[in-house]
Parts: sequence; C-alpha cells; structure tokens
Amino acid sequence: MKSVAVLEFAAANKRYGAILALDSLDLAVRPGTLLALLGPNGAGKTTAIALALGLFEPDAGSVRLFGQAPHALAARRHIGVMLQDAGLPDTLKVRELLTQTCAAYAHALTLEQCVRMAGLDGLLERRYGKLSGGQRRRVQFALAICGRPRLLFLDEPTVGLDIEARSIMWQTIRTLVADGTAVVLTTHYLEEAEALADSVAVLANGRIVAQGSVAQVRARVAQKRIRCISTLDVAVIAAWPQVRSAARDGVRIEIVTDLAEPVVRALFAADPALHELEVERAGLAEAFVEITRAAA
Repeated sequence: MKSVAVLEFAAANKRYGAILALDSLDLAVRPGTLLALLGPNGAGKTTAIALALGLFEPDAGSVRLFGQAPHALAARRHIGVMLQDAGLPDTLKVRELLTQTCAAYAHALTLEQCVRMAGLDGLLERRYGKLSGGQRRRVQFALAICGRPRLLFLDEPTVGLDIEARSIMWQTIRTLVADGTAVVLTTHYLEEAEALADSVAVLANGRIVAQGSVAQVRARVAQKRIRCISTLDVAVIAAWPQVRSAARDGVRIEIVTDLAEPVVRALFAADPALHELEVERAGLAEAFVEITRAAA
C-alpha cells in the first residue's frame, strides 16, 4: 500500500501572460523518497516549486501540501526550504541565525546537530556576510533542516561546495530520507540526481517528458558509455561511425556510442594493447540531453 503523498500536483497549470509555464502537471512526492525535478532553464521547475510553497496559485488544477492548500500555516510548518537566493542578514553570526531559526520550531535540532549535519565546524562565530559562497550554502542548508521538516525543498543545494562539504551534505540528505523525510531536489548536477534520487521527473516546456526511477529514465536512451586505457587519438575515434563523443581523461578514454559492439571491435583492431575496458549504459546526463532535445 502506497503512503499518502506529502505533496501532490493534479493537472496544475500556471501561465504568465502568453507563456504557459506549467501545463497539466501531475506529480506526487511521498515520505521517505527523494524526487529529482530536472529540466533546462525555463522548463517550469521554479514555477512548480513556487506553487508548492504557496507563493502562487495555479490557474487550473490543484496543488496540495500535506493534503492542504500550500499557503496554509499548518502545512508550511512541516517544510524546510533551501532556495538559490536566501536574503539572510549579513551582520548576524551563524550561531545567531541558527538560534533564531531553531526557536521557531517546537522540536528543532540542537545547535550541535545542525553543525554536524551541515558541516559548520568553526563557523558559528563568523558573520554571515563574511562567509564564502560555499560556506553560505552550508548555513542555508542547516537553516532548512533545523526544524526537522517532513518535506525538504533543495534548489541547487551544492553549488559552490567543495568535495568534502558536498559529501557531508549528501550523507545528511540520505539520512533524512532514510528517516522518512521527503525531498524535492532541483539540480543541474545530474550526477547528484543520479546518486541521490529515488525517482526523477524531467520537465520541458512546462510538461513532464520523462518520469520514473533513475534506471527507468536512463533506459529511455539506448546509448552506451565505453571506458578504456589506450594511446589512440580521441579525435580519430570521435570520427568513427556510431560514436557520439570521445574524450580523454588522463590515460583513460571515454566514448559515448549508439552501438557498443562495433566500436569495441574497432578499438581492439586499432590498439591490441588496449586494456581496462568497461561498457555500461549511458548515464542520466546523456538521457537528460536526449529526452529534452526530443521534447524541444
């Protein structure tokens, strides 16, 4: 039996003048799942989030947050939000921002939990305006999760983060989802969606053009990725039939192709010393490009 959706769009439409930003959007987000909402710029992601947060009303259809209108206070108390533009006061210290925000929730995380879960060691006494872009993103993440939200909106959360900070955030997101929190993630880093998402919805021109698990969306595209170690010239490989792209990363070559078998045979014919060959289905990034290109 499926759990009740914490967020549900039913044939939701939103128009800005002559522009139809969302066209009959049907989408449900359930507890303990992470939905990656993907799409090129102008696809409708920001409008969908704005409707979910109660910032706008749909022109047709409906949006329900915990079964209520999104602007209802009783529903909004259970969400956490991390948008790209936070607008936090530069003069306050990180400790002050966290203390004030936690005070708004009946069962907030402790300050120590916020520091650990967002990777804020050494930042509590720093003024927000003096932080780097990546440090500000970590503070914004802490503010989004400090109220123990049942539904968490993350809009490009790891922009500007270094590898260690991103790893901490990913681990915290996975822990929250495992504990029952629903997460809506928008990101241009498709490897992030591939690593974290239970389900994916790809928007183009205000409509969902692909939806399902990461594996299901990847399966929409027949491309394969070939990796190997070889001294071959990637420019020569890129000109072969069926090869979409070829690039070198150090000693390793990565090839994207529609038909792997003839390309593999050609590789061995051209370089018998080729080794560490890997062939796999193309990733979410390639699927995203093909799906959105077809929609356009």
